[in-house]
Amino acid sequence: MVTNTPVARPMNARFSSGPCAKPPTWTLNALADAPLGRSHRAGVGKNKLKEAIDLTRDILGVPADYRIGIVPASDTGAVEMAMWSLLGERPVEMVAWESFGEGWVTDVVKQMRLDANVHKADYGHIVDMHTLNYDNDVVFTWNGTTSGVRLPNADMIPADRKGLTICDATSAAFAQDMDWTKLDVVTFSWQKVMGGEAAHGMLILSPRAVERLESYTPAWPLPKIFRLTSKGKLIEGIFVGETINTPSMLCVEDYLVALKWGQSIGGFAALKGRADANAQAIWDFCADRDWIDNLAVDPDTRSNTSVCLKFTDPRITDGAAFAKAVAKRLESEKIALDIGAYRDAPAGLRIWCGATVETSDIQAMLPWLEWAYTAEIEALPQAA
Repeated sequence: MVTNTPVARPMNARFSSGPCAKPPTWTLNALADAPLGRSHRAGVGKNKLKEAIDLTRDILGVPADYRIGIVPASDTGAVEMAMWSLLGERPVEMVAWESFGEGWVTDVVKQMRLDANVHKADYGHIVDMHTLNYDNDVVFTWNGTTSGVRLPNADMIPADRKGLTICDATSAAFAQDMDWTKLDVVTFSWQKVMGGEAAHGMLILSPRAVERLESYTPAWPLPKIFRLTSKGKLIEGIFVGETINTPSMLCVEDYLVALKWGQSIGGFAALKGRADANAQAIWDFCADRDWIDNLAVDPDTRSNTSVCLKFTDPRITDGAAFAKAVAKRLESEKIALDIGAYRDAPAGLRIWCGATVETSDIQAMLPWLEWAYTAEIEALPQAA
């Protein structure tokens, strides 16, 4: 019989890894200034888009000579745009340690059919980035959203590399330190650490990436939605708010609200600090229990945003069913919503710990996690 039902409950039970929780001060009324029914090409629309770019640069500390553009189709669109526009000039190093990295490998190898060296690691592990040839182009995720494994740093990337580094940073941007001097292309979406709305992506290009765009033409045709150059020159308007396709000005306003909240609490350092505190609460919880552990094997590579957990109790014979039952029990109590592991990942839980999540909500949820685990263990046939 399950006893000791926790009393405290999270104020916000949204721990989804995307779309993620809104900033804690968010209200629908905060979007009242959105220029709805106006053209994004009108002055008011361009100003809003430019403001979003400028605030992104300010909070992330993006160098002044890097371009920042708003592009369609979320982080996926930004990564695809970069790969189809930039790759093919030289061999490619493809890196994957979870499902989204695997997706980029599939695109490059099977769709683009490029000469690629593929480096993979199982869930919970990471590729040894020191083994890559950085005179080739390198495509990798910084933080594996579905594995909870991240790069601890970019020290292994040489400053004098000949290839470009293309980094999918969608669940890392705003919460993890990234050395911009080692990154030529960085992509992310609004819906992760800042809790923005979906469907819009960010594409950040170094001067080296711009040089490649202006000096190299891919062998394949590019659809309009991927074109970053015209007559051999970068389309600069994309990087000052003149988007390739029509953005939602309501979503732009929502992103601006999130950026201004982030700025008001102390910028990047404060955002990263909130994610660190959230993840640490879960790590401490796991360290004191022998039935649950972090999926990331090396503590240095544990994500502070998408924290992935596995059940280690030997009595559990069907890990997928058990994890699903725990997640369902927590959802039915409105304690934790959408925390099941990603469909392609090992059985377990995935708890979003990005900056918009309150540490107090993580701390209130964890006793309920133990309660749900105990209830499901007692329901197992061998425990009857």
